[in-house]
Amino acid sequence: MKTYSPRALIASAVIPVGVLIAILAFQAQREKWPFAPQHPSSEVAGRVKTAPGTAVAASTAAARAPVELTAKQVDMLGVQMEAAEVRKLEETVPGVATAVIDESRIVEVHPRVSGWLEQLYVRTTGQNVRAGQALGAVFSQELYASQLEYLAALRRANTAPASVVLAAGRTRLKVLGMSDGEIRQIERTRQANRLVTIVAPRSGFVLDRGATQGITVDPSTNILSIADVSQLWIIVEVAEAGAGRIQVGSPTSLTFPLSGRPPFIARVEFIYPMLTERTRSIRVRMSVPNIGGALRPGMYGSAQISAAPRNALTIGRDAVVDTGITQHVFVRSGDNRFEPRTIKLGAKVGDRVEVLDGLAAGELVVSAGVFLIDSESRLRASGATGHGGHGGSPQPAPAGQQTAPAAAAPAQHEHQP
Repeated sequence: MKTYSPRALIASAVIPVGVLIAILAFQAQREKWPFAPQHPSSEVAGRVKTAPGTAVAASTAAARAPVELTAKQVDMLGVQMEAAEVRKLEETVPGVATAVIDESRIVEVHPRVSGWLEQLYVRTTGQNVRAGQALGAVFSQELYASQLEYLAALRRANTAPASVVLAAGRTRLKVLGMSDGEIRQIERTRQANRLVTIVAPRSGFVLDRGATQGITVDPSTNILSIADVSQLWIIVEVAEAGAGRIQVGSPTSLTFPLSGRPPFIARVEFIYPMLTERTRSIRVRMSVPNIGGALRPGMYGSAQISAAPRNALTIGRDAVVDTGITQHVFVRSGDNRFEPRTIKLGAKVGDRVEVLDGLAAGELVVSAGVFLIDSESRLRASGATGHGGHGGSPQPAPAGQQTAPAAAAPAQHEHQP
């Protein structure tokens, strides 16, 4: 049996312990690093730790101070003003348009009599047919017997009772589906037709085929469905929020890029009462002629529905400072003094924007030089000197005026070893 010296035994015990201590020390030091993405409690790269109770000021009008400039500074900065005013707002409601088949232009082809569908000339869906085109032929024992009775009445047509029977027989043949031309044919040939032809009631394409050749049919059998696509419906889905501004008769600009057809105008004919829950949208419908067959059912496009004009308080879009969270403007509150004010915006139409709250008609707002005024306002709110003196001591406020409230204390950085 092999034996080990005491020194070897001690070394074998100490080495693993030393390795474990080194690993733990490395991990502890690593947790102090400013960025360790694989550690669940590590800070995100670029984030600055702040002392408890401190906060970074939000980029809103509350973090900005009023700005007072000299007449020369106003001229140098190119500051211009405009008044908030009530204007007639003619906005449009966007939507997604889809061309679909006009439901009123779909017809079903049914036989007038019971029998067997011996011939079916249209075998596939999508096939174009013309009004009056033969679609199939049915053999009916009932119709054949009615033709024989009519021919017998023709042979006795010289007597008064026979003429009454003849008129009744002719009417019966028409009810059973024979055309005037087919009746004239049997009158001329004195031969009963074994088959009755089924013809297309209108032009279009075969939307659905409900029967196959050789089956028994009756008046309830839908042999074919034909859709006329010379005129289509356009279904437009609009957001729930914009549905209230749409009414029947609203003009709509429609664009279907893949059709090769230039944009065209249609009018809203119907507003569906149901809300589409999945998309939270309302559907509206309009009819358009399918000129040259350029539009195909299922084709997508875009729509701009003209809403009813309304009066609204508006300003130019260039006057608004949008932080991504809030929007504010600079209102003239004195000679060359501009005060930041948070506002609530509504619809945007062209270069104008609706103001829902925060301004009154007639108030003057900065419309040019807004970026420079906003930068100056943020600097003054943070305690800097102002225009032309960034980084120095704050200037005392003019007599009789209060200084802008100081911004939150700057963040205290944690210095890590």
